[in-house]
Amino acid sequence: MIQRCLVLLSALFVAAAPASSQPQTAEQRAQRWWADVSALADDRMEGRLTGTPGYDRAAAYVVGRLRALGLEPAGADGFLQPVAFEEQLVDAAASSASLVVGGQATPVRIPEDMIIARGIGRRPASVDAPLVFVGYGLHIPDANHDDFAGIDLAGKIAVFVSGGPADISGALKAHARRDRARLLADRGALGMLSLTTVKAVEIPWSRGMSLSSQSGMYFTDAALRDVRTSFFDGSFNPASSERIFASSGRSFADVSALADASRPLPKIDLNTWLRASIAARHRAVTSPNIVARLPGSDPALEGEHVVFSAHLDHLGVGAPIAGDRVYNGALDNAAGVAGLLDIAQSYTARGSRPKRSMLFVFVTAEEKGLLGSRYFAMRPTVPKDSIVADLNFDMALPIFPLRSVTVYGAEESGLGLVAADVGRSMRLPLVPDPFPDRNAFVRSDQYSFIREGVPSLAFKFGFTKGTPEAEIEGKWRSTHYHAPSDDLNQTVAQLDAVRLHDFVAELGWRVANAPQRPRWNADSFFRRFEAAPAATVGPERGWNR
Repeated sequence: MIQRCLVLLSALFVAAAPASSQPQTAEQRAQRWWADVSALADDRMEGRLTGTPGYDRAAAYVVGRLRALGLEPAGADGFLQPVAFEEQLVDAAASSASLVVGGQATPVRIPEDMIIARGIGRRPASVDAPLVFVGYGLHIPDANHDDFAGIDLAGKIAVFVSGGPADISGALKAHARRDRARLLADRGALGMLSLTTVKAVEIPWSRGMSLSSQSGMYFTDAALRDVRTSFFDGSFNPASSERIFASSGRSFADVSALADASRPLPKIDLNTWLRASIAARHRAVTSPNIVARLPGSDPALEGEHVVFSAHLDHLGVGAPIAGDRVYNGALDNAAGVAGLLDIAQSYTARGSRPKRSMLFVFVTAEEKGLLGSRYFAMRPTVPKDSIVADLNFDMALPIFPLRSVTVYGAEESGLGLVAADVGRSMRLPLVPDPFPDRNAFVRSDQYSFIREGVPSLAFKFGFTKGTPEAEIEGKWRSTHYHAPSDDLNQTVAQLDAVRLHDFVAELGWRVANAPQRPRWNADSFFRRFEAAPAATVGPERGWNR
């Protein structure tokens, strides 16, 4: 049924999305790119929520564009790779919670004081367990840092605060945060509760409350989940977090000051229990990834693939902000999807093909926890060992002139040297992540490929702390990130966006033509995944050599 609907819809959208195999000027490409962004972020797409008709309409548009460009279908079902999920919606009004100290319970408002997360896995119907403070909640043996050491976590809920030691790389900390729930569950913890210092807040709590009314998802196939048992996952409002420490003899303010300075955190006995009753509804959902292939030209190498990825989904229709209920996701991530289409079109206009094949993968359910890319990386529609690299586009933020590029993962593999060389040739120096504790390295789809041993990069308009660009980016995050105002009524540097596409396209072209596939650096933490990837299943029925 999905396939039939997409065929009909894509035929309609292609008429509005003509493709050209001829080289275009930068201005023409910018106009075409913005037309794609405008189509995908239009209110008719209803925010492209995974598993909704709005997402399917957006998928139809992308499939139509790929057909017009002449790319080959490489999904398990034509261009599509369906993914099965279970959707979970936490009913805040029907749920309740309290903090218990010395037998006395005081109510915790949901979601005003505490938000119950909807993802990872099925939520327990109730919890009644002691809270145990685990500092930053980071288990990083490679850096001789283990916040779980000597702590009995069995039957408890782990409480941790944002941040981490300054002398540990952002990539290592980001990986440890992403792996935290699995490690806690393996140690017998019933759940986790995150605290964020005021200085580390990325979006206002009021917006998080609005988003908490949306559903979460996890794989129908439990074997694919990181946490396979029921597990509590919540976050506490910074304005209410002092309550967690009320019986500990310490204060959240003191802990926050240490965390903001990246200093060691003390052992604290919280002397507090969390008691909660969680009402949730569940239903089955299927949503497709989209996979297209540009065949390589070298018979010895065309069976290998350079992947370009971007997530198509966003947040759908939700709680209104300033009267607007459609979370259009123009820059997150219609712009990235349109960027991949621009790169694909620039390749088809070259009149020649690279030695290796190019794979364009538009994934679902990124906003639900990188699920679509995780599924594709574990069960690709091409032979798994044929994927040599992933180049990911997600929220590059073309909201100021492009003078430098932040390339996440550049220091981890040989891809970084290629990226730096491309940057020199284009007069676009590489600059490091200005805010490593945001976990950007593991918050987008390149991380799914990294976990399967594939050297990967992600790209953003570069800037450094304390600059006007940093102020613009910070204001965008606090105002537009995951809000209805991430729509088409923004000032966007369209020509600069195309210039970043050229940067990534040239990088991909060089990787596709290199004699050897890229490798992890000898000192990279993530090299271990190359030797022992997290999963070995696949490929699905799709492209065949």
